[in-house]
Amino acid sequence: MKDRLRFPVDYVTGKRIDYNSVSDYLELSAFLSGKCSALVTDIENYGILTADGMNDDYNEETLIGMTDVVSGTIARLNQRARFLESSYPFVLDCRGNKLIYRPDPDYLGKTAYIVSLILSNLKDLSPVMRGSELHPGETEVRNIRNFFQYFATAALAAELHGHAWSFGFPRPDSSGFIKKLNEIWEVLGDGAVNPQLGSPQYPKDDGVDVFAACTHNDRLPGYLLAVAQVATGKNTAGKHLKGRLPIFSGRWFSTQPVTIFIPYMIVPFVKERDEFIDLVRSAGNVLHRLRLPRRVDESGMLVRDNKIVEGYDRLVEAREWVKNYRDGILS
Repeated sequence: MKDRLRFPVDYVTGKRIDYNSVSDYLELSAFLSGKCSALVTDIENYGILTADGMNDDYNEETLIGMTDVVSGTIARLNQRARFLESSYPFVLDCRGNKLIYRPDPDYLGKTAYIVSLILSNLKDLSPVMRGSELHPGETEVRNIRNFFQYFATAALAAELHGHAWSFGFPRPDSSGFIKKLNEIWEVLGDGAVNPQLGSPQYPKDDGVDVFAACTHNDRLPGYLLAVAQVATGKNTAGKHLKGRLPIFSGRWFSTQPVTIFIPYMIVPFVKERDEFIDLVRSAGNVLHRLRLPRRVDESGMLVRDNKIVEGYDRLVEAREWVKNYRDGILS
């Protein structure tokens, strides 16, 4: 490995332990290891090194605390495996001593997880890869954010068991805003696309990254219609669509859809329970790292059934990117 990951020590020495950050550290360590594994006991060893040279009372408290961190992290990793099942790219050995990375080309959800894991630990969001050669460059970051957009589109298609379009700018087919909106509404058939007086002259996506719908053969309104914001950076809660969707339909439709827009937010992060509840309260339905990979794997069936899942063909590129990124780190 070219450079070490940074153990998030500040997240385990305060009053509240961030088990998600420690779990991410272990997952990245296993992913970037030549042996495809990381020792869970390394967490406690790091605590010993951190405490070294400090006063005896602090050493004792730190060591006891690090033992609790190890057991709590094991519990969190087991929870991730339980939620994601075959879409989780890691496994704990039978003793819980070692976390093992197990890629599988047949499960694109595993790639979605790794892309989400990396996005969650970029330097502006986490200390784990900050200042390290392991951190992706600017071009790579743009690439994986685009890949996450396509994973989000596939996941939302599976969430509704219907069609989905990647509407966020830049769009995979490089189409313009109105042209794309017309293309989507030719399938949805509820309302009439027509920019209204005062609407932005050069819109990119007006905050909407994904449309997904489960329509009926009668082509009548009143179906499931999801509209999602994909957020991969800071201030996630401030970018939600809930409350803004009437503005969107008022701007871009002369005859507004009567079908209700269901707001979604799609993020690569793992949220603590209380934080997740409040995000749903403010943003609407949420797909995050512990939901999205399973939905990605389910979307393959939709493609085989000839549903529109825009950008699905790009997911193989994401799998290759993940492989090449790891190989480049280890070379």
